[in-house]
Amino acid sequence: MSKHCSFCKAQESVDNRLLAGDNIYICENCVISAYKIFFGDEEQEHEHTDLDMSLFTPKELKKVLDDFVIGQDDAKKVFAVGVYNHYKRIFKQHTVNDDTEIQKSNILLIGPTGSGKTLMAQTLAKFLDVPIAITDATSLTEAGYVGEDVENILTRLLQVADNDIAKAERGIVFVDEIDKIARMGENRSITRDVSGEGVQQALLKIIEGSQVNISPKGGRKHPNQEFSQIDTSNILFICGGAFDGMGEIIKKRLGSNVLGFNQDKRGKDEEADLFSLVEPDDLVHYGLIPELIGRLHSVTTLNQISKEEMVKILTEPKNSIVKQYQKLFAIDDVVLNFEEEALLAIAELALKRKTGARGLRTIMEEVMVDIMYELPELAGYEVLITEDVINKIAKPIYVKPAKKSA
Repeated sequence: MSKHCSFCKAQESVDNRLLAGDNIYICENCVISAYKIFFGDEEQEHEHTDLDMSLFTPKELKKVLDDFVIGQDDAKKVFAVGVYNHYKRIFKQHTVNDDTEIQKSNILLIGPTGSGKTLMAQTLAKFLDVPIAITDATSLTEAGYVGEDVENILTRLLQVADNDIAKAERGIVFVDEIDKIARMGENRSITRDVSGEGVQQALLKIIEGSQVNISPKGGRKHPNQEFSQIDTSNILFICGGAFDGMGEIIKKRLGSNVLGFNQDKRGKDEEADLFSLVEPDDLVHYGLIPELIGRLHSVTTLNQISKEEMVKILTEPKNSIVKQYQKLFAIDDVVLNFEEEALLAIAELALKRKTGARGLRTIMEEVMVDIMYELPELAGYEVLITEDVINKIAKPIYVKPAKKSA
């Protein structure tokens, strides 16, 4: 008869030995977790020494974001402060000797699709060299239903951390489209809402900080599988969402005060103005449970990207789309240039598709695929992309450099 851990139910195996007591058993993972609970403070002083807090400040973090994310200055400032405070809490809290305990502060980013929410999280995770797991909330379902368990987010984080539990426990989890799991109404429904409130409740458990048993290989849990245990107390959770329709909720709360907005600028401009006024009650009306909102202490909003910002996104960041294509062309000894009007035309098309900065790469792929097909035969040429090329009414201009005289 196989033996199981009396605490986490993990089955005894070669890699997961059990200690026996008086009709009870405990596995290695639970012994380690118990050690952390009783001696966590001492252990923490010796662990986590590889992230030097003296190497970055909120201003330096924002400067890193500026290199990759165009615009969104207010959001970048809030985000940089939130990330800085989170890791200061982990690594520097013990430097002030008193009884005050700094609580974890997670982040909620509200903004239209393609406005830079995911990119900000990816950029700082790479800069800080901490693992990051990105998931789409719409793929999550309540345990026992078809879909992905919420705990699988932590499995993904552990895999990104090369199965280093200590490293995963100070990583970042980004949950996108959190607005898509808003419950169907403010009142609890009689029917099961397996991808709405149920998922929010499951997220709440891991966001607030707890010991979570996960399967290192992912998938649904079953009694005979082995588990790893992760403490989520020091994992930074960032949630993002577009929250379409939130403007109507805010307008309803503001009542007649909303009439103060310039009537000629109603529509998306007004929506952006209103988003900056969002309050916790608005999120509750939208369908997020109050307990989850209470764990997302730092809330910031991102603006719709303008045409001018779209052009800057195309050209200015260190890894901008234009720079990437120019490098691809340079490898084949081809010079690639864009007219200013061509860049504006790409930005205009992206705005029409309403997919934010994500649409820029799709449009570029559509424009460049035929040219890239012939690229190996264009060595020595300059390729000039005009507005007519973007609008698919002309071909690129190919310029062959003049031969140098002897």
